[in-house]
Amino acid sequence: MIELTEVDGVPTLVAPSSGQAAAGLIFRVGQADETLPLHGVTHLVEHLALHDSGLSDYHYNGETTSVYTHFHLRGSESDVVGYLGKVCAGLAELPMHRLEIEKEILRTESRSRGGTTALPLRRYGAQGYGLPSYPEWGLARLRPEDLREWVETYFTRDNAVLWIAGSGVPAGLRLPLRPGVRRPAPAPTSALPSTPAWFTGDDTSVVFSAVVHRSTAASVYSGVLERELFRDLRQEGGYSYTATATYEPRGDGFATVTAYADALPEKQGAALGGMVDVLARLRHGAIDPSGVAAVRTKSLEKLNHPEIEAARLPAHALNLLTGQRNLTVDELRAELAAVTVEQVHAVAAEAADAGLLQTPHRTTADWAGFTAAPTSSAHEADGNRHPHREDGDVELVIGPDAASIVRPGSCATVRYDACAAMLTWPDGARRLIGDDGIVLHLEPAMWAAPAAELAVLDTAVEPSRQVPMPPRDPATIPRPGAGRADAGAGRNPGEIIAIVLLLLVAVALGTFSVFQAVTVATTGGKPHDLSLLGGAAVGAALFATPVVLLLRRRR
Repeated sequence: MIELTEVDGVPTLVAPSSGQAAAGLIFRVGQADETLPLHGVTHLVEHLALHDSGLSDYHYNGETTSVYTHFHLRGSESDVVGYLGKVCAGLAELPMHRLEIEKEILRTESRSRGGTTALPLRRYGAQGYGLPSYPEWGLARLRPEDLREWVETYFTRDNAVLWIAGSGVPAGLRLPLRPGVRRPAPAPTSALPSTPAWFTGDDTSVVFSAVVHRSTAASVYSGVLERELFRDLRQEGGYSYTATATYEPRGDGFATVTAYADALPEKQGAALGGMVDVLARLRHGAIDPSGVAAVRTKSLEKLNHPEIEAARLPAHALNLLTGQRNLTVDELRAELAAVTVEQVHAVAAEAADAGLLQTPHRTTADWAGFTAAPTSSAHEADGNRHPHREDGDVELVIGPDAASIVRPGSCATVRYDACAAMLTWPDGARRLIGDDGIVLHLEPAMWAAPAAELAVLDTAVEPSRQVPMPPRDPATIPRPGAGRADAGAGRNPGEIIAIVLLLLVAVALGTFSVFQAVTVATTGGKPHDLSLLGGAAVGAALFATPVVLLLRRRR
């Protein structure tokens, strides 16, 4: 039912569809191909290429993921011809007059989309598949020549696949793309010394991810995991409203299974324990055969749609693009029907061994057999040491090969040759981010280090890894003593009244102690006078202590 042909040298998959025509042009390039200093370049190319499409009567869009960029639409055959023609024309000559405007649009889009997940960063580090965890910092430094080079490297006819759902290839369709080479999916990196691992998130949700071998059994495992989570965490426990699991091929023979459960603050511990229990149960083979059968049946029912071949075209095109096998509907039916409980158990064991668990805020998972993902470096740099201006327990070390911030019991070290990016601000602040995701942030005013010593970093980190950042509000720049000067800011009236009263009492007792001391010294002290003097002094100290603690708490 799916025909393989080509249009202007681009492999093209065509399947019949009785509705509106639909088409998509997929390129094998995404965020995982970028570096941190260039992060955002693929997304920016996508936006610029779509600019001339403007307002239209048909639905179209662009999508940038970790491994591919997809331009797609639904409309008439003439719409397909017009839209894809404009996309190719835009890639041939990007509208650079829109460059700064589109950068601002992408920054706005990022804010409206919300935060990013830390799972990719924790698993892969600050490179490759870990980049979706980071803001698109590369937008600030991208120049027209950077974009042209990116297009010439990745947006080529040999690195693309076209799919069309309709009556065939529309008359007049042309894809005038540059020649190039097919780009394989990026090799994955790792920031985890061992798995299963855990780290603490900044909200109350529980998230688990695992990279497993891509297979039909793995997709069934994802469905079984979702059923078990929904039953345990929502239906029976009432801990979560949303309890889901997804299965996403990575393009290199592996796939990522991700499980998610939300929770109220008071239920986060129960939600975490519930997810750990489900994962352990499946890991040890306690799998309900009826659950496996239900997932198989549901998946098989989806294959009965009269236009299933057309619906599967984007996935088929991506498989062709990344060199993965494509199954016919009949082959997929046979594989689904043959999935056994034992196969699902094998995937569950693989997922448990490769798992990465994000626990809710202020919770851990050591108790469940997970190892804490690293948040500090194993070794500190060897070089000149400089003290922190306000914290004597913290030192900055700048050496010829690496820099470190050393604290009692931990350190953050970034080697210059393994620095994913160094963000630089006009006021002299620098933030080094290692390939492993370790961050070293330097505020010049806070360190007793000569400016020339800090400037070593600017020559040690290669220029292509340096990302200039916009100026900061001077009021937000840390400076020595600012914490003490602002200690009273934000205090509530109750705290202020308590501090004043405690101080008055302490001063009164202190004054009385001094008066008693003078009296004892001039008249000859009696035992009860000395006791009274000591009691007054102790009382003054007791009343002064809460004042000191309140002041320190706000620093």
